[in-house]
Amino acid sequence: MAEQVLWKNIRGEQLGVRVLRQYVIGDYIVDFLLPDADLVIEVDGAYHSERLQMEDDELREEHLNRMGYRVIRFTNEEVLYDTQNTLDEIMSKIEEYE
Repeated sequence: MAEQVLWKNIRGEQLGVRVLRQYVIGDYIVDFLLPDADLVIEVDGAYHSERLQMEDDELREEHLNRMGYRVIRFTNEEVLYDTQNTLDEIMSKIEEYE
């Protein structure tokens, strides 16, 4: 649900850059990729707060960073209940890249 809400707000070029959904990068499928900003957006459900999943996420993020991508993460709750702030944070990351 949270991914769908975010997708509705960022698809196409609503942010001024192209956004791809469920994109394969190496061994990973990322929730969203903004290729022109080298930015990966991940939307994390509750299981991402479990210790093993947090370790996996950290390794995944390190690999993506080594490939040249910046990663920004949001919880489902942030996307659903603070959508504007989520969008503002994404825009900030895009602007940092420009």
